[in-house]
Amino acid sequence: METPDSRGSISKRPVRKRVASRNYDENLMDEFIEEHLGGNVRKRNRTKQDLEKETETEAMIAISLGFPIDDLLDEERKAGVVSELDGKEQNDYIVVRNHILAKWRENVQIWLSKGKIRETVSGEYEHLVAVAYDFLLHNGYINFGVSPSFVSNIPEEPSEGSVIIVGAGLAGLAAARQLMSFGFKVIILEGRNRPGGRVYTQKMGRKGKFAAVDLGGSVITGIHANPLGVLARQLSIPLHKVRDKCPLYKPDGAPVNAEIDSNVELIFNKLLDKVTELRKIVSGLANDISLGSVLEILRQLYAVAKTTEERQLLDWHFANLEYANAGCLSELSAAYWDQDDPYEMGGDHCFLAGGNWGIIRALCKGVPIFYGKTVQAIKYGDEGVEVISGDQLFQADMVLCTVPLGVLKRRSIRFEPELPAKKLEAIDRLGFGLLNKVAMVFPHVFWGEDLDTFGCLNHYSHRRGEFFLFYSYHTVSGGPVLIALVAGDAAQLFECTDPSTLIHRVMSILKGIYEPKGITVPDPIQSICTRWGSDPFSFGSYSHVRVQSSGSDYDILAENLGGRLFFAGEATIRQHPATMHGAYLSGLREASRISQSMKVRQNNPRKTVLKNSGPSNDVLEELFKRPDLAFGEFLFVFDPFTYDSKSLGLMRVTFAKSNDELNTEMSCGKEADIMSQHLLNPPLQLYTVVSREQALELQLVKEGSDCTLSYLFKSLGLKLMGANGLGVLANSLAANIANARRGRGRNRSSIAQQNAGNSSIQLP
Repeated sequence: METPDSRGSISKRPVRKRVASRNYDENLMDEFIEEHLGGNVRKRNRTKQDLEKETETEAMIAISLGFPIDDLLDEERKAGVVSELDGKEQNDYIVVRNHILAKWRENVQIWLSKGKIRETVSGEYEHLVAVAYDFLLHNGYINFGVSPSFVSNIPEEPSEGSVIIVGAGLAGLAAARQLMSFGFKVIILEGRNRPGGRVYTQKMGRKGKFAAVDLGGSVITGIHANPLGVLARQLSIPLHKVRDKCPLYKPDGAPVNAEIDSNVELIFNKLLDKVTELRKIVSGLANDISLGSVLEILRQLYAVAKTTEERQLLDWHFANLEYANAGCLSELSAAYWDQDDPYEMGGDHCFLAGGNWGIIRALCKGVPIFYGKTVQAIKYGDEGVEVISGDQLFQADMVLCTVPLGVLKRRSIRFEPELPAKKLEAIDRLGFGLLNKVAMVFPHVFWGEDLDTFGCLNHYSHRRGEFFLFYSYHTVSGGPVLIALVAGDAAQLFECTDPSTLIHRVMSILKGIYEPKGITVPDPIQSICTRWGSDPFSFGSYSHVRVQSSGSDYDILAENLGGRLFFAGEATIRQHPATMHGAYLSGLREASRISQSMKVRQNNPRKTVLKNSGPSNDVLEELFKRPDLAFGEFLFVFDPFTYDSKSLGLMRVTFAKSNDELNTEMSCGKEADIMSQHLLNPPLQLYTVVSREQALELQLVKEGSDCTLSYLFKSLGLKLMGANGLGVLANSLAANIANARRGRGRNRSSIAQQNAGNSSIQLP
């Protein structure tokens, strides 16, 4: 997680420079492609000079996406993309690969097909086009995201295995969409009543003054080649660059002297440089030494930051560093705290207009998610996996666990068999720190329209992270919003302090800064104090390399077990930990690994778990003997233990003609008119999954069955299908409802108290 320095630039090392020519900017991609590659170049029209220029430009794009300029990724080597390494075939492959990457980034709204690539690549490279395209597609480098045009490329009838994903954060959602595009049957079990995990946008304010505020992950840290930038581009969500201006104020509210500020910032960076030099001299600084202890020894050794103001300024930079790593300097490994620096995304750091909910909402579309499903146990073995949530049992071929490292550290989930000692030790070694926020909506922007950030020093070192940095969200939230950050030791104390006391402290800081300038600071309309450390679904904010840990521990967390149990999340990606884009990329990575593992199992059928594709007709017939709601030819059944309007159930409609005849007619359009002609003539029965809310909407349609069907198709966007076409979600719902009904019959009073069914849910 990168953070702003006193001038507003966001980086673990505020003065780090990057080579501009290696950068890639999502916001400028259209102009870049047009200028360097042309709008619609065809292979027959390109000169040798055009090809050389294009190849060079495409290599720049590939570099910015993390590919070596003249070599293969380790994943490409393992995949055997070329028959011989370091020869002409490899060179040709790299050129073709880079070309495909550039073509995809040229227009991320459209699914890039092999046919489109063939238009601009000579036929003699057909084999390399196929190999490179397949590698990039299945590893999530192209054709990922939320563009509406991608829907048609998701198989209507899943043909691969079944996967349960635990957690609907960025990693889980990314994996789910990718796996569905590969043809897998997928459901997500989410403990919260919302998606997003640690990415949480809250509506704050009052009627007429509502604002969207990110209480968790908020900043897109580096827009160059960032996959979240691609999603924003696909959704046409405006990005706001976090501006460089970031004034600092003393504890009494007076501005910090610019010269002293500059000198202390230089001292801070030189101290970090000395840490790097020590690592080289000592050939790997001892792994049991903290960054905080080394920095303090160096500060004393070079006798810097002697005055009170200088020390407070240096403490501010230390707090900024603790924010970047969600950990106290006393916990960070001096040897490996910055091991991910070489992989940082370049370019501007941005806010998304309207908050990150726009991306989360788009990722959820079409993905079956069960909310309120806290997972207690995951069982995995040669015959498949079982996931236990309350009294419900879910079964599938594979399971992807995306819960935060904090949950794994608490052993909140029981694994059977137990995780290997190697993985458990890595879980314990890695750090999982804390960042909290005070979010406030005001009647107006009193701090200045030209500011995105400003900081405040603290009298005391142990409280240096308390409200040390303020983010202004007025440019993207839709209202006058300020967020005060709390990092380091102060974040821990924050959790056990009364919110009214915290708000009073923040307001005292703001009044100390602005009232001497003659600016009245109004009371906030609404304020929220986060408690990420106490959240049972996270137990913290994001990971860091703690003393005695290293980047290798991220790799260990990412290792799958037996090709059945997989792991994703920001704490499983060594190159991009503690970032939103890291979580997303880890989901794409695991989707690829799951797909590869399934291919191996398909080549060894004895180890493949075979299951039905949907609920059996007997199960459905039994369920609909006692519908929970019925009108006309429409019957509905729901879980008897939840009355949430969003809870899902099954609907059945009866028609006269055969399924094949009906589908043929429906393919010509006018679904509602055609279906209405066949009502009241059994025996054809078609089904769909509906919520209680949708069922009530259908019941309110009074004009007859044809209008009800029209509303079903056009307003609700639902489709009817046979029992075998219902798939994983309906299968789970049918089993859940059937077992809940049986459970209620056996022990009505105790089940009612538990408000849960006793079910065994098997993913086909």
